[in-house]
Amino acid sequence: MSASITLKNVHKRYGSNHVLRGIDLHIDAGQTVSVIGPSGSGKSTLLRLLMTLDKPDEGRIEIDGESIWTMPGGSGERPADSAHVRRVRGKIGMVFQHFNLFPHMTAMANVMEAPRHVLGLPKDEAAQRAREYLGMVGLADKLDAYPGNLSGGQKQRVGIARALAMRPEIMLFDEVTSALDPELVGGILQIMKDLADRGEMTMIIVTHQMSFAEKSSDRTLFFADGNIVEDGPSEQLFRSPTQERTQQFLQAVIEGT
Repeated sequence: MSASITLKNVHKRYGSNHVLRGIDLHIDAGQTVSVIGPSGSGKSTLLRLLMTLDKPDEGRIEIDGESIWTMPGGSGERPADSAHVRRVRGKIGMVFQHFNLFPHMTAMANVMEAPRHVLGLPKDEAAQRAREYLGMVGLADKLDAYPGNLSGGQKQRVGIARALAMRPEIMLFDEVTSALDPELVGGILQIMKDLADRGEMTMIIVTHQMSFAEKSSDRTLFFADGNIVEDGPSEQLFRSPTQERTQQFLQAVIEGT
């Protein structure tokens, strides 16, 4: 299953820093969208708001047409209670840049943790699910390995398996290759491409991997200064960007490689 995402006039500030400046965005269920742009442009903040790690200062965020932060009440809407937020957020999984694995748990235990304690799955069912997804990311032989004995690429694969084990309708990827050695990047990108090709989830991928974004996502958003400057089919945006700011960014990336 997959779910749609809608943002309406979403603003986010951190003190005097106005990070998101009125974002309007709709992503269809099952679509894979890459998000590119310079550092500090608001890309990761977008994911944090979707994951409810932060709350917008203004605007509305909907998952499959259902607001995250408000719920029906009386003759209109009222602020959502924690149960409502948890239920809607439960449709979303996220893979972080820095793995965030529990160091005292094996790879299998890391993947089992949320299905057991959040979804309430029996231990045997959670273990079966963990084996399935660790196998999917190429770690069937690392079930009993601890994070300290895994490479950076292997840790990130565990992170992906952990998110998939919750069977989310939406998956968020936040610069998941930026902390990896260059020779490990390709394997992680291939896993993400395979997930995108399946079309079973809605995916938002914040990335500096331009070739991956062009070839593996349906759409690409270019963020700058807290705004979506350009939004279009990936091949079109990379080959014939319409906005000068997008052209400048892509030219700088090309010259820097």
